Amino acid sequence: MSKSPQLCLVDGSSYLYRAFHALPSLTNAEGQPTGAIFGVANMLRRLTEQHDPERVAVIFDAPGKTFRHEAFEDYKANRPPMPDELRSQIESLHKLVDAMGLKRLVIEGVEADDVIATLTRRARAEGLDVLISSGDKDLAQLVDEGVVLEDTMQDKRYDPAAVEEKFGVGPERIADLLALTGDTSDNIPGVEKVGPKTAAKWLNKFGSLDELIERADEVGGKIGDNLRAALDTIPLSRELVALDEQVELGLELDELRPAGPDRARMIELLKRFGFATWLKQYSEADEIEESELVVETVTTRAGLKALVETLEQAELIAFDTETTSLEALEADLVGFAFAVESGKAYYVPLAHADQDNEFDRDEAVEALRPVLEDAGRAKVGQHLKYDLNVLARAGVSLAGVAHDTMLESYLYHSTATRHDMDSLASRYLGRQTTSFEAVAGKGKKQVTFDQVPVATAADYAGEDAEVTLALHRHLWPKLEALHGPRRVYEELEIPLIPVLARMERTGVALDVDQLAAQSRELEQRMDELIEQAHAEAGQEFKLGSTKQLREILFDKLGLEPRRKTPGGQPSTAEDVLQELAAEHALPRLILEHRGLAKLKSTYTDSLPGKVNRETGRVHTHYHQAIAATGRLSSTDPNLQNIPIRRPEGRRIRKAFIAPEGTTLLAADYSQIELRIMAHLSGDERLLQAFADGEDIHQATAAEVFGLDIDQVEPEQRRAAKAINFGLMYGMSAWGLSRQLELPRSEAEHYIERYFERYPGVKEFMDRIRKQAREDGYVETLFGRRLWADEIRSRNPARRQAAERAAINAPMQGTAADIIKRAMIDVDAWIQSEKVPARLVMQVHDELVLEVENGALEAVTAGVVERMQSAARLDVTLEVDAGTGKDWESAH
Repeated sequence: MSKSPQLCLVDGSSYLYRAFHALPSLTNAEGQPTGAIFGVANMLRRLTEQHDPERVAVIFDAPGKTFRHEAFEDYKANRPPMPDELRSQIESLHKLVDAMGLKRLVIEGVEADDVIATLTRRARAEGLDVLISSGDKDLAQLVDEGVVLEDTMQDKRYDPAAVEEKFGVGPERIADLLALTGDTSDNIPGVEKVGPKTAAKWLNKFGSLDELIERADEVGGKIGDNLRAALDTIPLSRELVALDEQVELGLELDELRPAGPDRARMIELLKRFGFATWLKQYSEADEIEESELVVETVTTRAGLKALVETLEQAELIAFDTETTSLEALEADLVGFAFAVESGKAYYVPLAHADQDNEFDRDEAVEALRPVLEDAGRAKVGQHLKYDLNVLARAGVSLAGVAHDTMLESYLYHSTATRHDMDSLASRYLGRQTTSFEAVAGKGKKQVTFDQVPVATAADYAGEDAEVTLALHRHLWPKLEALHGPRRVYEELEIPLIPVLARMERTGVALDVDQLAAQSRELEQRMDELIEQAHAEAGQEFKLGSTKQLREILFDKLGLEPRRKTPGGQPSTAEDVLQELAAEHALPRLILEHRGLAKLKSTYTDSLPGKVNRETGRVHTHYHQAIAATGRLSSTDPNLQNIPIRRPEGRRIRKAFIAPEGTTLLAADYSQIELRIMAHLSGDERLLQAFADGEDIHQATAAEVFGLDIDQVEPEQRRAAKAINFGLMYGMSAWGLSRQLELPRSEAEHYIERYFERYPGVKEFMDRIRKQAREDGYVETLFGRRLWADEIRSRNPARRQAAERAAINAPMQGTAADIIKRAMIDVDAWIQSEKVPARLVMQVHDELVLEVENGALEAVTAGVVERMQSAARLDVTLEVDAGTGKDWESAH
């Protein structure tokens, strides 16, 4: 299917119900419910922005009975009536859809699915590609090579292959499958005790439902009796689930082209619903349209001089670099973009193939260097760490980093949106920015930016700078009004930018020969595991084949499936295999093979390819604006996920080495989240245990099991450790029972006993839950807001997950803040006092430095001191520090 579908069909009724049950209950100023309106409208906005379809229709069920009720009087008889809170929102939603300029269809006596089916078949007859947006499985029967089903709420897309993977049959057999399984919500009979797996097996064996009916006597057992008992009703079931593709609609497909929003009507409705952010976007978008962006291309020395004078007089400079690569450490400068006022931007081409400048790149860089390196001239950018590294490669030390719009958005509401510029411009400004692909091309035809014509590049780059300025002016007042988030932004996130940039440029040395040897050893061990697995299975098979593994485990060996996949097949997921490993050796061998295969492919094979050709080191990318808790993440390579529970994983760290004359120093906070829990909860016993320097897990075991501390057995300590960390993550008794392999009642007893002995922890958790429900967020010790977006969800699973996250967030978020404070302090010390050491990695609660051998003792003391001083808690922050020629040896 092409990127922009020629027809997009939205199942409005499906999303109406799902938004109502999934999202928090919202009301406007008059107390009228608006949550479902908000959910569906936002889905429509995202859908049209993402796909930009040529034609759109939003289809809703009509009230009253349909032809299916005539065929079967009890059709949907079991459905409860629509809640009044939802019913009251339908008319308003319809009005909003109309105001958005989208075609809305409600056909009397016909369900939305049938309207969608009719439009789909008409569109395909005219050769149009179709995108169906719905969460309704019935619509999977419409999928074909030109029709895709997309469930935006679950972020799933189904082409024919994906339909077959999920349901076990292709789209052409979905109606047959649904006729066999029935549907309790619609009161469609089906065959008793027949689920998707059995139905798919029958249809694949017999070819069709008609053939299955003809040969029903061939199906044995009780399930065959059930099939034969349902033969009279199966045709009715198929009639009920089959979609009517011949609905009389009285319209042409070209009538579905979006008309564009009725701005006056939109503003009226958005005010009524209380959708303030969307309303403001409309107002600001109007202002932008009235004043078109002007981009001045600077190609003369006089123009360059004038630009420098303009920048010198500016209160705040928004700027962006254009380069040859997204990899900052390999990117060459192609151009500079600046903006200091709304509606105006400047572009300085430096290395375009078609440019005709009076100056070359070096002359332009030297002219702009005083402004860029002046700490007294405030700058704002979007993801400035990238630009900082690009400029460093060009010999420019950027100073005066005052604001970063990516981080402003992240600190304002970390989970509200993605924090890339295009998403922020759409969300906060109502502006659709030009994509890189629009100017540089796509795929194999994409060119580097220096090959983009100057005229095109200037408009694109100038827009980036001007939008960045507009985003700052929109976001900063919001963030400035929030004391805690503003403090974290100003004291942690902005100062951290140059620290992370320096770490990325520094990188870490890697022993590629050792990794190659580890790969060979892993391969040898994997071959041994394959032989053992074949012996246990009694046959050869592909360990990576889910289908073959499923047949051996559940059909041949007769192991009991623990759960099913969405497609109805027995699951072979890791947690399932872990349970099955207690019954048979094969699942354990499969798990070990999977683990080693992941180590090999993700690390020992791929890490050597990450070595930079210029530096001979690995340079990871640190991300500040991804994890909601504030924790840093890293990619290319991901240093945070190197598995260390097994010796093969720990050995990977041996390949991270110190160059000649240096040693690696690894300094790690000890049990920092538990210490933060003790501080935040104020629990007396917990605080005392840390004050006395006790082994906290051993102390907990003594409390929970009613023992003297010297009586605690290793297994009891292990259980206490699971309780300590599990409760911090909101673990339930069920989760603890699974982890410790105990009866649920016993796990409940442990938790009750824990809270009896540590009542302050229980009070803290209850307080956090209450705060999250009331405010929608919790906070770290330093004021970072951690949003619990689904804490008021009507969906119990989502609500409970949000509660668990809310309980853990203050500990994990505070730990993230503390190590960031430590990084800033350690880096400032190194830079200001010319300490012979370099920060090379940050992983979880650990800092890794490369230290000259002669300074090892002094640097270790200095790092430990600064890490311990990063926060003042009611318990001591303990830091474990070790040194070695490689990362593993430093532990």
